[in-house]
Amino acid sequence: MTKGKQQKEVELKEVELDELSPRTGKEHPPSYEEATADYEEMQTQFSWDDQAIRRIFIRKVYAILMIQLCVTVAIVALFTFCAPVRFYIQTHPLLYMCSYMMFLATYIALNCCGEQIRRQFLWNLVLLALFTLSLACMMGFVSSFYNTKSVVLCLGITALVCMSVTIFSFQTKIDFTSSQGVLFVLTMVMLFCCIILSIVIPFGYVSWLQAIYAVIGAILFTLFLAFDTQLLIGNKRYTMSPEEYVFATLNLYLDIVNLFSFLLSCFGGGRD
Repeated sequence: MTKGKQQKEVELKEVELDELSPRTGKEHPPSYEEATADYEEMQTQFSWDDQAIRRIFIRKVYAILMIQLCVTVAIVALFTFCAPVRFYIQTHPLLYMCSYMMFLATYIALNCCGEQIRRQFLWNLVLLALFTLSLACMMGFVSSFYNTKSVVLCLGITALVCMSVTIFSFQTKIDFTSSQGVLFVLTMVMLFCCIILSIVIPFGYVSWLQAIYAVIGAILFTLFLAFDTQLLIGNKRYTMSPEEYVFATLNLYLDIVNLFSFLLSCFGGGRD
């Protein structure tokens, strides 16, 4: 029995010595194959988790955006089709100024006051709701000065453009997130046109300059819609954090509203 135990102990020591480095007496480091054996499985798991989070993020953003657009369409329809409301709004421009001040305050709070407000639950949704109501009232006030057919036509064009751009942005391999230079150039062109209009309009209305400004604005915010949609998707050069669902919704909503306003300036006819 004693010899058998001694033989087993010798065999165990030989196995342990085989596993140790002959120079340092320490364990051999794992080979590359052993170290990376589970890497592909872990990478697949992390990729699946990231895709699941991204899908939840996209659904949340578009759910909030649909609520914003429904509220906006309802207010625009009320200000356009209801004659007493339209007359009251047109004769009380102070309401427009109040809406504009609320729009600026909520926009600054959501964009310029750090990420704490945008990511703090309930406060971010309250500010987003106030922002939506103020901007929807502003668009309703502007739409009340156009005839009903023009407003309905521009709403339809905006809906078709937004659906087409969204589907295209999800399917295309073109990376709009890396085209900041084009967006910057168009923004500068719009700025210069705005400065020229502010100087020329007091001396007389220039229809072709106003039309150029409206067309450039519609093209610019169509590109911004594609840009912000691909930031939301997250499979291009630049992506947006899933925690920034309020900021993503804010950007898409502003793109759509600005697109509608420029289309109304381009195709809309004044109310008789």
